[in-house]
Amino acid sequence: MILQLSNYIIPLIILSVLLYGTYKKVPTYEKFVEGGKEGVSLAISLLPFLLGMIVSISIFRASGAMDAFVSMVEPVLSLFHIPSDIVPLALTRPISGTASLGVATDIIKTEGPDSYLGRLASTMQGSTDTTMYVLTVYFGAVGIKKMGDALKVGLIADFIGIIASLIICYLIFG
Repeated sequence: MILQLSNYIIPLIILSVLLYGTYKKVPTYEKFVEGGKEGVSLAISLLPFLLGMIVSISIFRASGAMDAFVSMVEPVLSLFHIPSDIVPLALTRPISGTASLGVATDIIKTEGPDSYLGRLASTMQGSTDTTMYVLTVYFGAVGIKKMGDALKVGLIADFIGIIASLIICYLIFG
């Protein structure tokens, strides 16, 4: 059996936190239980936000609105040599990690992991973030209602990530 350090990293971190807390005379078990209680109440308070987001994404995909949008912008995409199959991923990635992972998985299953589209989907997944999810969960958790500037910055960063992944994949794999 080969000893792999990666299998022991998280348990070592937890153990070192517990030992440090004990050294500092912090009641570690009580603090752990208190944190667990806070985590459960936080999860319950986030459910309405997450449910609303999941339902919205499902309606958008099931209604055919995404397919209509892709067919509408396809002529513009062809001018820039952007495959239209990647548009659903670019649209869902800022909204939901699970939805975008499903789209990327479909692309990779259909086109193959070593295809241009498979590599582009993988690069786009790694180059962007789930801005709406992050804002919903984190801002909702602390009760922040005004998130306009954070939304703008997040969506700009996602747009730059999408453009960068298109350019990089075109230059390297195109």
